[in-house]
Amino acid sequence: MKILVINSGSSSIKYKLFDAAADALLCSGLVERIGLEGSRVRHEVFAPAGSAQEVVRVQAVPDHQRGLALVAALLTEPGIAVIQHPEEIEAVGHRVVHGGERFSRTVVIDDAVLAVIRALIPYAPLHNPANLQGILVAQQIFEQATQVAVFDTAFHQTLPPRAYRYAIPNELYQEHGVRVYGFHGTSHLFVAGQTAAFLGKPMAETTLISAHLGNGASMAAIKNGQSMDTSLGFTPLPGLMMGTRSGDLDPAIIFYLARRLKMSIDEIDALLNKRSGLLGVAGSSDLRDVEARAAQGDANAELALEIYTYRIKKYIGAYLAALGPIDALVFTAGVGENSALVRSRSCAGLAHLGIVLDEAKNEARAPGIRAIHAPQSQVQILVIPTNEELEIARQTLAVLNAG
Repeated sequence: MKILVINSGSSSIKYKLFDAAADALLCSGLVERIGLEGSRVRHEVFAPAGSAQEVVRVQAVPDHQRGLALVAALLTEPGIAVIQHPEEIEAVGHRVVHGGERFSRTVVIDDAVLAVIRALIPYAPLHNPANLQGILVAQQIFEQATQVAVFDTAFHQTLPPRAYRYAIPNELYQEHGVRVYGFHGTSHLFVAGQTAAFLGKPMAETTLISAHLGNGASMAAIKNGQSMDTSLGFTPLPGLMMGTRSGDLDPAIIFYLARRLKMSIDEIDALLNKRSGLLGVAGSSDLRDVEARAAQGDANAELALEIYTYRIKKYIGAYLAALGPIDALVFTAGVGENSALVRSRSCAGLAHLGIVLDEAKNEARAPGIRAIHAPQSQVQILVIPTNEELEIARQTLAVLNAG
């Protein structure tokens, strides 16, 4: 069974095609700068032996309709074809950022589902419109395929009220849905399943703390395979320090900025979402740049690293208090998988909590899942590459098999 996974952004379409029966990736690509000058398609085909062939096409892509039509053409293009006809694709799995309280699992898309995704646009104004557009276009390009929605928020629908409710008047939740929703759920679910398999335990008996560290970052407290708490909230702004987002801060700072500095709501929004985090403190949103500058003695870069890893350490402590004994602490996503320095600093001084890193294992690079804890550590410390697209494909296949 061929399953196409689509992550549609406002000016981009990321995609991967899987042979679901073999759990194999056939090709992947990115249509970027849709509707802008310099638009192009990067398409990579994977051979069974693991070799890859890349094709780059620079051409006008005025809209998502044209972008996805180009993807369909590349999938069947002689010389690089991975399928002979678009009708071979039996399902399209769509990443949808916000599913609100309505969706706690993956669903087949129908008119009612589309209506809810559209109604949730105010909750995710930067993401849900683009996700919706991708679905509508895919329904036309791959009209024979079953369209499936996989929601970033779904995994966190197991949060108990004590974790998802804010201490604000009840009517704001009851009438306007103001609560913790959490995000990166597909990634947290994937690494939880990978952790359970690595430990040789059933998912329902695996308890862990998952740290998804990328330009956007979040942590999740997962007990017996279910999300019990997470650092992102009503929006993807709170919690950890991120590339350009502030993470946790005193909400009264917003009042101060508005009253004292006469900043508008839009200006404050842009400040906290696009000009803060690593960028605001160190001058760069790329952690690799920040690490390099800190090594050269840049005081602001060093401070940014201290704040970044201190926040992670605080959430580890908080989630240990909430969960009790855990099987593993898991680092994933771009920073979590590749920055030995962040992992080292985040785990430093946690021996009294049963977390002891082996620095040599931490520094060593290797593909796949690897354990980096010391022999005396009571908690396994793992680095697990995330694969949200594969998780979307697997969930799509599960929905189809369930009828």
